[in-house]
Amino acid sequence: MQEILYAPWRTEYVSGEKIEGCVFCHISAHPDDDAQLHVLHRDEHCFVVMNRYPYTPGHFMIIPHLHTDALEALDPQAWLHITALAQKGVRMLKEGFGAHGVNLGMNLGKAGGAGIAEHIHLHLVPRWERDTNFITSTAHTRVYSTDFDRIYARLKELGETYF
Repeated sequence: MQEILYAPWRTEYVSGEKIEGCVFCHISAHPDDDAQLHVLHRDEHCFVVMNRYPYTPGHFMIIPHLHTDALEALDPQAWLHITALAQKGVRMLKEGFGAHGVNLGMNLGKAGGAGIAEHIHLHLVPRWERDTNFITSTAHTRVYSTDFDRIYARLKELGETYF
C-alpha cells in the first residue's frame, strides 16, 4: 500500500515563480526583499539566509556576495568573515534557539553533493538530541514539525543580537 504525505507548503516550490540565474546572486542583489527572501543578516561581504527547504528547523546558510564555485579562489578575508559569522551563528543557535548541537558543512561542486553548485555556501544545521525518528531512518523522509515563517521571525530577532 502506498502512503501519501501531504506537504502543502511546498506548493510554492513546484508552482511558484522561478528565479532566473543564480538564486544566491538574486538574493545578494535584492536587499529590499530581505524579509520575503528570508535573509537574517547582510553586510558588505556576505549574507545569511534561511534554507527554504531545511533539514531541521532553523537551518540557514552563510553565502558570500561574490559568485564563485571555488572556495580556493575566495579572498582569504572573505573566508575569515564567513567563519566569524559561523561562530556567531552557532552561538545564536545554541544560546538563543536552544539547539543541542550544530552541523556545519559545505558541499563543493555537484560531485560533492551541492544542490546549488555554482555559488559556494556554508550550511548551519541546528540539531537536538533524539531529533530523528523512524520515518527518517526507514523512509528517508523528514518531518518538519514547526512553521517556517515563525522560525524565520525568531531567528531574525535573535540575529539582531548575535550578528
